Amino acid sequence: MADGFIRVSGSANLPSQLKGAVVAIGNFDGVHRGHQVVLERALSEARARNKPAVVLTFNPHPRRYFAPDAPLFELTPPALKARLLAGLGFDAVIEQPFDGELAGLDAQEFVSRLLVAELDISGVVTGFDFHFGRGRGGTPQFLREAGKRAGFTVECVKAFTDEGGATISSSRIRNALADGDVSEAAGLLGYRWTVQAEVRQGRQLGRTLGYPTANMHLHPSVDLRHGIYAVRFRRGNGALHDGVASFGRRPTVEDDGAPLLETYLFDFSGDLYWENATVSLFGFLRSEEKFESLEALVVRMKQDDAEARALLSKVQPLSDLDRRIAF
Repeated sequence: MADGFIRVSGSANLPSQLKGAVVAIGNFDGVHRGHQVVLERALSEARARNKPAVVLTFNPHPRRYFAPDAPLFELTPPALKARLLAGLGFDAVIEQPFDGELAGLDAQEFVSRLLVAELDISGVVTGFDFHFGRGRGGTPQFLREAGKRAGFTVECVKAFTDEGGATISSSRIRNALADGDVSEAAGLLGYRWTVQAEVRQGRQLGRTLGYPTANMHLHPSVDLRHGIYAVRFRRGNGALHDGVASFGRRPTVEDDGAPLLETYLFDFSGDLYWENATVSLFGFLRSEEKFESLEALVVRMKQDDAEARALLSKVQPLSDLDRRIAF
């Protein structure tokens, strides 16, 4: 996390020194290349005016509030999203609780209470399709007119497309990860997709096979293809290690457990239990499969080890943000 960057729960709790900010508003799930155009525009405007740069986002994601029984694969849960926003250069992120009270505000109340009374914003930057307020009544045009009345500027950034002319979206990235296409996902994100979780103690079978792993339970909604990946693992103390990871249900030894991310760190020995770590995915090696014996599994694990080392030896950062996250 960048020095001085803060996470704020609710707009009413924003410190006074961050009032009058230029604020980027949106869910920004994934903080992908399309989002980054909006975010960079807000940063540029804030610097030009010598104002704080702040992101206003929502937690939980509104889709989880309105459809609690429908799984939502969040690409960047709040803690990881905050880390990415800090890496881009923002001063703070406001994680606005999305509850019945917020959902019940009409568009004018959203502007007058949150943006004016609580944040005292000097400007707002959003994506072209941002809607807000009860029934999504707050349109980009409404926001522009409200800004004129209240004295803050409004900029709505048009959709950002990839090299093939297709709009970059969180849904495209979710689909790529469901297919195991982490390279496609990285191209859309502008950095290697990363997960963050606490390392938990497991059955320690990997240790007996010569491949001790750091075990991490991801959110049940994570729809990543089950398989073997070349990864980079960042410890809680910041130390970075190359490795190979398995995500899935371990069919050779269990075949009925909840999906688990198990990472073998190359040339490492030590205790990782209870560390809050991140794993960045660089390449998909193969699908998860069931082997006839543990001996056959170990033979394939040695091959996975070699393939992951070869892949990781050639990687280069995709962007400054990728360098901060995975290098």
